Amino acid sequence: MLRFTRRLITALVLPAVVSAAGAKSEAIVFVADTRRLSGVAAWFTNLYNENLFYFTLLTVFIIPAMGLILGKFTGFVMARSGIDLKSRVLAEH
Repeated sequence: MLRFTRRLITALVLPAVVSAAGAKSEAIVFVADTRRLSGVAAWFTNLYNENLFYFTLLTVFIIPAMGLILGKFTGFVMARSGIDLKSRVLAEH
């Protein structure tokens, strides 16, 4: 148990000691390249570059909405092709 505790403390403290030894560096900024984009892709990329909070909110709402739309469309196509998903009989007993 003592060995595990020492290793855990070393793993937690070592990065702070190593980073304190060097000179301070600039924060890394991630920016998406928009030079070859146009339309909705350019707007969405610019939103990512300018306001990450709004980008996150939009993404959180778009992904479930797209899943709902694709699920409803798939259900519609399967119903039109004769596959009945509502009265499925389970094979397990």
